[in-house]
Amino acid sequence: MPNKAEPVGKGGKNVTHARERARLLKAQRERREARRRLLIRVGIPLLVVVLVIAVMVAVRATQQPAAAPAPAPASGSADAAVTQALAAIPADTFNAVGTGTVKAAPTAITGPALTADDKPRVLYVGAEYCPYCAAERWPMVVALSRFGSFSDLGQTTSAGADVYPSTATLSFHGAGYTSDLLSFTGVETTTNVPSGNGYTPLDTLSVTDQALDSQYNSAGSIPFVDFGNRYLISGASYDPAVLQGLTHEQIATALADPSSPVAQAVIGTANVITAALCKLTDNHPADVCSSAGVVAGAAKLAA
Repeated sequence: MPNKAEPVGKGGKNVTHARERARLLKAQRERREARRRLLIRVGIPLLVVVLVIAVMVAVRATQQPAAAPAPAPASGSADAAVTQALAAIPADTFNAVGTGTVKAAPTAITGPALTADDKPRVLYVGAEYCPYCAAERWPMVVALSRFGSFSDLGQTTSAGADVYPSTATLSFHGAGYTSDLLSFTGVETTTNVPSGNGYTPLDTLSVTDQALDSQYNSAGSIPFVDFGNRYLISGASYDPAVLQGLTHEQIATALADPSSPVAQAVIGTANVITAALCKLTDNHPADVCSSAGVVAGAAKLAA
């Protein structure tokens, strides 16, 4: 006797086939859905990675390589107009500036008098690549020009790959100094031309000057200036950033305007350096050492 739960005959077979097709269709849909989920889970992230790599390659292809810093020009002779401007700054300008924007004054030291040719001696040690030396040379030349005159000053810039790159400056390499009151030695130990891990050598300290540098400048800082073993400078006295982007001629011209940032820094520092020099010369020349700008500079000096 047939089971009442099972369809029989032709109609029963059709129902069975329909159910089988439905089962197969469902299985196909599930396989398609599984492939779709797999594509979403794996294919899309892979596509994103491929697109990112393609964009990076395209960007790199359009980018130009970074330009290397321009090499600093080698030292040459200072322009006559520049040196003349430094030696001809009016007394009124010095007095109007006073100490300007000086950040550090010479430090008092104790030692046997440093002299040469029966005159107090000033020793400067620096290097042409050094941006802090570049800044300090301007007020050094201005101050010393109040006691004598320079010859054969050099003109250069600091290194192009250092901080405050390519700062316009002077150079004491090969320079002479004439004064009835002071003796000056300027030593530039290297150029601004890279060589290996440093710069090409230039001047060499004498044995005596090397001993002074070792005694009073144990850290080896530059610029280092010894004022007759009574005062010293180690580092720049003002912010070198004030000279950034200016040519030698622009710096020299700016010194004529006591309100300019360059004059405030350079002439202000020169007044303080002049005050230290006046201590070595027993306040000669009197008109310079008694001027309002130098008196203001003397107040910055430590006892």
